[in-house]
Amino acid sequence: MVQVLKDIPVSTHRWVDPSSTGPLDDAAVARPEGMERSLVLTLDVITPIVDDPRAFGAIAAANAISDVYAMGGKPELALSFVGFPTDKLPLAMLGEVLAGMQEACARAGCAIVGGHTIADGEPKAGLAVAGSVDPARVWSHRSAREGHALVLTKPLGTGIVGQAIRAGRADEDLIARATAQMTALNAAARDVGIAAGASSCTDVTGFGLLGHLRNIVEASDLAATLYATNVPLIEGALELAWAGLVPGGSKRNLAYASAVTAFDSDVDEALRLLLADAQTSGGLLLCVPAEAADAAVGKLHEAGCEGAAVVGALEKSTVGPRIRVAR
Repeated sequence: MVQVLKDIPVSTHRWVDPSSTGPLDDAAVARPEGMERSLVLTLDVITPIVDDPRAFGAIAAANAISDVYAMGGKPELALSFVGFPTDKLPLAMLGEVLAGMQEACARAGCAIVGGHTIADGEPKAGLAVAGSVDPARVWSHRSAREGHALVLTKPLGTGIVGQAIRAGRADEDLIARATAQMTALNAAARDVGIAAGASSCTDVTGFGLLGHLRNIVEASDLAATLYATNVPLIEGALELAWAGLVPGGSKRNLAYASAVTAFDSDVDEALRLLLADAQTSGGLLLCVPAEAADAAVGKLHEAGCEGAAVVGALEKSTVGPRIRVAR
């Protein structure tokens, strides 16, 4: 799918500067004539990762809104989308999904002003979001800088936890912790990144940490070193990976990332899979000046991003793999 996206011709419009963002950035950016701030436009739809319908709605909304934060923007307005099996599930459950979406958007200061629903064989929910951003401070994959530190703001493992939920292998405590993480917004992480002078950012979602990092280093023509033991993980996720509870998407992500990644021999397969685990409503991967990284992590902890950590660094591109994963 990535190669198909890269090969699609870029549409042109007077509101869009084609050099400002790339084909794999988290959202589109456009600036209508006369506007002080640019528009940030994105769309994201997911299937359920938890059984609670209100939590599912909140996760779907937080996941979609995150793309705006990943561009350095502020979510403003949204259109909701829900696909729902009306012949299999009660309409009261649809109401719970919509209520969860509304609650998450209210926390983000983002108004749902319309939407669309369809009868579907499997529940789906998401948002089309319009945000705003200072045009001089847009975070693009293309804008990362050599020497900047990589700061991850949420632990990894939601894809593996979701697989455990589907297999009936996740206890209530693990489900509650993963749900709380996925419904948490990335607003505070965006604010800390702006204050720290971040040059680039992405939210860690479907491509996993390694896949999204690959997108940044290729777009900015850099290399990166990732320190695996520094990467925060949801407690219990590594044990689930050792037990083989890994979704197919995460395995495909690892194959995608491995084409440009060299792993030290002591980084085992389970940890590699977690570094590629497909996340839902994951954290931001901020590229911040090295001298500001530790202070940024401290601010993130104060803001409630308790798992935030410095996980690596961006370097000059050289011959060979763009990403090195050290233990």
